Amino acid sequence: MEDTNGHITAYKTYVFIWAALLVLTAITIAVGTMHFTSYSVLICLAIASIKALLVLIYFMHMRYESLFLRSVVFLALLALTTMIGLTFVDVWYR
Repeated sequence: MEDTNGHITAYKTYVFIWAALLVLTAITIAVGTMHFTSYSVLICLAIASIKALLVLIYFMHMRYESLFLRSVVFLALLALTTMIGLTFVDVWYR
């Protein structure tokens, strides 16, 4: 039989994370319109990574998963980050 008892998270936590995502989105828009030379893309990607991490931890309930599943997700994100980083290096040194 399947365990139907999930982890209960307070609504206040979800509202706080939602507000943080809105603030980070506003910061991303502000940075994108200011044009900080070539660093604006890196800043926007860093903020997007933080937002993705918040969604992954709280809304996808990854903090309650087993160590194995968290490790697999971490390795997939590490591979994606490596590919994006190598792409940036290739574009910058052309």
